[in-house]
Amino acid sequence: MKNHQEKIILYLLAAINFTHIIDFMIMMPLGPQLMRYFQISPQQFGYLVSSYTISAGISGFFMAFFVDRFNRKSVLLSGYLGFVIGTIACGVAPTFELLMTARIVAGLFGGLIGAQVLSIVGDIIPFERRGQAMGVVMSAFSLASIVGVPFGLYVATAVSWHAPFIFVGMMGVVVLPMVYRYLPDMKSHIQSQKGFHPMRVIRPILESKVQQLGILLMIVLIFGQFVVIPYLSPYMVANVGFTEAQLPLIYLFGGGLTLFTSPRVGKLADRYGKQNVLFFGIVLTAMTVIAITNLPAVPLYVALVISTLFFIFMGARIIPAQAITTSLVSPQQRGSYMAILSSLQQLAMGGAALLAGLIISKDSAGHLLNFNYIGYISVVISSFGIVVAIWISRAMQKAEKQKQ
Repeated sequence: MKNHQEKIILYLLAAINFTHIIDFMIMMPLGPQLMRYFQISPQQFGYLVSSYTISAGISGFFMAFFVDRFNRKSVLLSGYLGFVIGTIACGVAPTFELLMTARIVAGLFGGLIGAQVLSIVGDIIPFERRGQAMGVVMSAFSLASIVGVPFGLYVATAVSWHAPFIFVGMMGVVVLPMVYRYLPDMKSHIQSQKGFHPMRVIRPILESKVQQLGILLMIVLIFGQFVVIPYLSPYMVANVGFTEAQLPLIYLFGGGLTLFTSPRVGKLADRYGKQNVLFFGIVLTAMTVIAITNLPAVPLYVALVISTLFFIFMGARIIPAQAITTSLVSPQQRGSYMAILSSLQQLAMGGAALLAGLIISKDSAGHLLNFNYIGYISVVISSFGIVVAIWISRAMQKAEKQKQ
């Protein structure tokens, strides 16, 4: 495949990620508005956040048994269409219960998107350039942070909390036909299988220690990340002194800098080793997590420096980790493996939000309590990723010696 064609595909996948990430991310900074509008507790807000991720995890897991039997383009388009419809439904939901229902619907289809994006990157980009390609696709996170989320918060403040979901849904309506036109059919991974049985999907994972470790690596990193993120905006407003109008600054600065750092992290991972960059990312993220979850009322610029470093170092973990996991399976199995991985990550996100909701509480003045404990939990779990990455490296070296 020519480099020009690769770039077009990567930009399309980044566009899909852009809308998908905004839809997921916008829920968290809307926390203060939603808790006030619906008169709900931090625990109920945790239910609202986790409803999307848990439904996405469940749908992704069951679809993992079938995705490698179909054209990746068809699976991606089907999931994206359902996601767009579900997101628009969120925008017209009048009650807390109907909003949660719409989030579940969006999650059911959204669960297919992330795995397919990663599988397509793994199929078309050689391993030696995959770190940089992951950086391009993951730059959608930065764009979503610097453009999508601040704008979504602005229209939520100016109009209502419904408006950001309508906005994202309309963007999806624009992106969908472009994906249909420019993304090529991807069928080379399809194998002729007779007597298909779900165990054919599960068995390779059960029989491969390195694949199991790849799943474990992403679960611990994602859990450690999303036990903090859903309550970051409510904490900044309730405890640090941010106004709701100032919340976009967190995503503007954090996303703005990661827009430049994400591709560079990918290049560093390709040059110096994905495992080495991952180790540094985990250590640096742990430092910022402790700082941000113990943050008292401080000047705005101090809080923004810490939150921006938090965004940058999170990306420094995930980009090399994703490059590692996509290399652990063959193209024929990559779609189902990444779908199972994505579904378990979504469940980890939901579980992390639920756990945080059970630990965090409010005092009579409206301050959030116990957020510092969430930070300690995040650091302990994420740090285990260093051990898992070492296990992966040793398992891969052992497999190579056995081949020789």
